[in-house]
Amino acid sequence: MRVLVDTKLLLDVLARRDEFYDASARIWTLAERGEIEAFISAISFNHVYYIIRKARDKTTADTAMKLLRDVFDSVAPDTRIVNQAIDSEFGDFEDALQFHSAVRCHADHIITRNPGDFPTTKPAVLTPEEFLAFWIEDINS
Repeated sequence: MRVLVDTKLLLDVLARRDEFYDASARIWTLAERGEIEAFISAISFNHVYYIIRKARDKTTADTAMKLLRDVFDSVAPDTRIVNQAIDSEFGDFEDALQFHSAVRCHADHIITRNPGDFPTTKPAVLTPEEFLAFWIEDINS
């Protein structure tokens, strides 16, 4: 199963955001174990780096980059993805980049805490909790 993981879930784990940590960490672990094929948009690297460095320090941000690199495959926002995002009807440019990155990598699902920010077309958009319930049902069937 291929998924695109939204940047906020990465930050939930790396910054240990208590309210969101458990579900996001379970998804991270599935990716780490190879139980799902997990992608992130390459833009997530700079967002995560900036936030972690500002909140902590450069060493912690550098470590976060290595963790992302080692666990997730990345989708580069090439000219086509950027143009699709610019021309889309999304209210948020970053969400548009995430969506078109998911389409590019043939993701089955986008996992985000903001599913209402994405269209209801394919790939399916699920919250972390919805995805985990779906994944458990899928492996048990």
